[in-house]
Amino acid sequence: MILRWLLRAFLDRDALIDYIAQHNLSAAIDQGDKIEDQLLHLLAHPLLGRAGRINGTRELVISGTPFIAVYRYRPRQRVIEVIRLLHGAQQWPPEDD
Repeated sequence: MILRWLLRAFLDRDALIDYIAQHNLSAAIDQGDKIEDQLLHLLAHPLLGRAGRINGTRELVISGTPFIAVYRYRPRQRVIEVIRLLHGAQQWPPEDD
């Protein structure tokens, strides 16, 4: 099984961790570690997250953080794609303009 970060999710992660690091570097490192550790659990348990709010996705609440990873499980390709990494207070899915 492969865990693949899509570009948008990777940019989300960097922005969230950078924001935390501006206030507390050790907290940013801790939050980053929690995100990575919990996403790695998906390799053994890809259905661990709840059904997503967008069809075909799942959402993993990252314990000990305010974050939610939105991902897609592709069993035939044996791939888990992290689509977005969101703060729990973010509007998801985004409202149409």
